[in-house]
Amino acid sequence: MNNFDLVCQKCGWRTVFSGPLANCPICHSEQLEATYDYTAAFGRWRTELHERAATIWRYRELLPIRHTSNIVSFGEGWTPLYRAENLGLMLGHPHIYIKDERQGPTGSFKDRQAAVAVSAMKEAGIREAVVASTGNVAIAYSAYCARAGIKLWVFVTSSVPTEKMREVALYGSEVIKVAGTYDEAKQIAAEFAASKNIFLDKGIRTIAAKESMKTIAFEIAEQLGNLLAGEDPMAPNIRHPWRVPHWFLQAVSGGLGPIGTMKGFEELNKHGWAEGMPKLACFQVAGCAPMATAFHHDLPTAANVMHPATEIATLATGVPGAAYGILRDYIKQYGGTIDAVTDAEAFRALKVAAQMDGISVEPATAVTFAGLFNLLRQGTITPHETIVLNCSGHTFPVEKHIVGDQFTRDMTMPGQGTAEDTPREDGLLTALEELDERVRRIAIIEDNPDAARLIRRILQSQGDFFIDEATDGIQGLRLIRETRPNLVILDLMMPGLDGFSVVDALRADPTLRDIPIIVITAKELSPIEKRRLSGKIKGLLQKGSFMDVDLMSDIQEVLPE
Repeated sequence: MNNFDLVCQKCGWRTVFSGPLANCPICHSEQLEATYDYTAAFGRWRTELHERAATIWRYRELLPIRHTSNIVSFGEGWTPLYRAENLGLMLGHPHIYIKDERQGPTGSFKDRQAAVAVSAMKEAGIREAVVASTGNVAIAYSAYCARAGIKLWVFVTSSVPTEKMREVALYGSEVIKVAGTYDEAKQIAAEFAASKNIFLDKGIRTIAAKESMKTIAFEIAEQLGNLLAGEDPMAPNIRHPWRVPHWFLQAVSGGLGPIGTMKGFEELNKHGWAEGMPKLACFQVAGCAPMATAFHHDLPTAANVMHPATEIATLATGVPGAAYGILRDYIKQYGGTIDAVTDAEAFRALKVAAQMDGISVEPATAVTFAGLFNLLRQGTITPHETIVLNCSGHTFPVEKHIVGDQFTRDMTMPGQGTAEDTPREDGLLTALEELDERVRRIAIIEDNPDAARLIRRILQSQGDFFIDEATDGIQGLRLIRETRPNLVILDLMMPGLDGFSVVDALRADPTLRDIPIIVITAKELSPIEKRRLSGKIKGLLQKGSFMDVDLMSDIQEVLPE
């Protein structure tokens, strides 16, 4: 049996856990924490962890479930941790890692919360429960409650996508749609639970929910230890020290995720299992940023937002309560920030993550990517620091305002709708030739294969470009003369004939001098070098410090429509 205590964070009252408590019996505070026999827990980890299944329950000694027979599980946890290679190249930061929570049973990090919270309900003999949600909690709890045989009432706002409500209903949950804000939905859910004497899951004030998020920290530290040692991060770490990143990044609504994650890192650090603590960066949407506003005005309590104005419904918590103070304390102790980004920045970042590294995420995760881009631009995060970003969930569905209506192109087969009997092979070739007429030709001259791959990927994701590549200046000049591209993207520092010489050669040739050139270089140019290029190129971008939008902006200025 796994015994643990409850401790009131306000008055210090302590008791051995024997069942759910709403608040402290002495001071009535709801700030109760679970604490464990850490010596015994880490002792068992040392001898048993490498043999355990790769789920959150490998860390069961530090989770608030007393009997393993009460565990309700779909095999959640142990989600991948990997490097964002193309984003790292584009941003000049090689140490960006993604904790891919999209791989959970219902597609979000809330699967961890549902697994532990529903297991705690089962252990307490609860047969019926109420939860308020902006989407992901509703889906995760519905799946786990179905597995546990617990009836679930879900209160959601009308801004939650219909597809998510439909999935919640599919699991057999009762869905109550509230025509109001999320905070109003929470209040109505609480009143309903009280009137029916049904258990109410209070999110951050529910011990099991908060404790579940510690497993994100445990997995990151264990997997990062393997990854930084050059080994498989998905294998149990049996040889290498667990590693803590310099930064942990996540978008926040109620704040449960990073609060639980930081508690997990604290437990590892305080008991010598992993050294150090990460700085914490949390992000909100500008149209509902009670924590970010308060943080930047150094306020002790959140600047509540009564009427959220955002299309990202999962982050529309205007009254975060005690969560802000907890996050603020973590940041003041360990470093970090709480920032806000606009919806437009988030949707732009969503496309960048998908197009650069193949990561399709929910808008809430896109807020985290947008916040990361801003911190890197500001120099808040330095190139040597290791970043782990919580990719909290998958996009579901791809909203119209992200891709618009024109995301397909029509290709009509010749002879279609006529009596002509055109051979299929000829018709297909003709159609492909017509399609290719819109393709514009670009030559990339770059000796670094990673940089060339990044530029190629940006171009591929943005339009119909026929791309030729060369790896040195001599080969590049030959390629340009043979293909006559509409644009040259050129590196300056190459073996043999460098980029400066290529520019001079093109401008000296009457047949090539009008081809526009965009230079992308890692070199910090001297005044003399800048004068040498002056008037000869259309754009100059610094490697590792430009976004794809910067490159495409320069390209759109010089290419014909």
